[in-house]
Amino acid sequence: MEIKLKFLGAARNVTGSCHLLQANGTKILVDCGLFQERHFRERNWASFPVPPNSIDAVLLTHAHLDHCGLLPRLVTQGFKGKIYCTEATAEIAKIILLDSAKLQMEDAEFKKKRHKKEGREGPYPVVPLYTTADVEACFPLFEPIRYKQHVKINHCMDAIFCDAGHVLGSSVIKVKVKQDGDSRTVLFSGDVGRPNRPILHDPQLVNQADYILVESTYGDRVHGETADIKGIIADVINSTKKAGGNIIVPSFALERSQEMLYYINELLRADAIPHITVYLDSPMASNITKVFRRHGNLFDQEMTELIKNHESPFEFKGLKMAGTSDESKAINHVKGTIMVIAGSGMCTGGRIKHHLVNNISKPENTIMFVGYQATGTLGRRIVDGEPEVRILGKQYEVKAKIVRVHGFSAHADKEELLHWLSGLKKPPRKLFVVHGEIESAKNFADYVTEKTNWPVMVPDYQEEVILD
Repeated sequence: MEIKLKFLGAARNVTGSCHLLQANGTKILVDCGLFQERHFRERNWASFPVPPNSIDAVLLTHAHLDHCGLLPRLVTQGFKGKIYCTEATAEIAKIILLDSAKLQMEDAEFKKKRHKKEGREGPYPVVPLYTTADVEACFPLFEPIRYKQHVKINHCMDAIFCDAGHVLGSSVIKVKVKQDGDSRTVLFSGDVGRPNRPILHDPQLVNQADYILVESTYGDRVHGETADIKGIIADVINSTKKAGGNIIVPSFALERSQEMLYYINELLRADAIPHITVYLDSPMASNITKVFRRHGNLFDQEMTELIKNHESPFEFKGLKMAGTSDESKAINHVKGTIMVIAGSGMCTGGRIKHHLVNNISKPENTIMFVGYQATGTLGRRIVDGEPEVRILGKQYEVKAKIVRVHGFSAHADKEELLHWLSGLKKPPRKLFVVHGEIESAKNFADYVTEKTNWPVMVPDYQEEVILD
């Protein structure tokens, strides 16, 4: 039997997750994500390497933009199949995609105005990658499924979704390909979560697969103790309050913002921090938080007990949701120390840029990063210590205190990834290391080889392999 696997994204880089699996005339994509690194963004505008109208289905691991963000482009270029994912992923993906389109439309308009004011034109027409109408065209294609439910595609592929423990509704996807009485299983890790994290269940182990695609975002390091997280957040809030400044938190709307609220709520209950006003300045994060409230069946035992005791971390005194742009702008006039949690998490767009403009050059303020910062992003340049950064077309000195909370990640580190792989009862035919910067991917590949002696490969972008 011949199965072809082609790596269309997140190959020797982190974002743009997209993998083409084909056999017996059937083609599926696992994920269809946006490239977010600056030097790879041109890939978002390119035509798909395979005609979208020839793809039978998309299997979506979860709703982060680097996994679902190119779905509107796929649909506008001709895809008409089903998009299979969990119910929570479908709900959140719709929110995230609409927000993405809105931001792209706003950014294009902002850039047009700036170019006109500066009396110049860029090398390319300033248009959004896709619009809200393009996003809405995707909605009828979503086909929500349950964990452990079998999804059959053209009688030769059978997929099953397992809990990845990464974000609400996230999945590890196992695809069984059948031909002439024989079969092969291909396991797509998506993003693997961490054990003993708040809110969600631990990642589910899988005991059999012939081929595995495993992420390696943190494949070259071990996270700090998670017990430190609350202490670091408390120190940041207390020291910044003493200095009379603000705490600005670039945060992903999905999971990271909800975890931040979880920890702040715990610190308030323990009387470990002062009762400052916390602004969740993200309509998307606010809407996703509502989805969390609807899917309590996906929570771990500790979170379930909090809800039962009416101690939800998504509702506490001092928490304010900034919905409109006017409410967001009004935050700049609030006196006294406040915390602002806003997207995007890598500072690539959204309201966080405006908050950085107003806060990054004041030494009494703290910019607290609680998520991964991909190479080339504004967030990465800030955490790497650049003394001056360009935001919304202007240069700003970085004088605020920069704090990075490493243990906050929702991605498994190299030891946790190896633990997840240890669920296999026998070695796979091959392990493909994806979704990591090149050094991280290579280091994790070497680590797995050293510990298991499995055949491991770090594929190139658009490389195609035959799975025998």
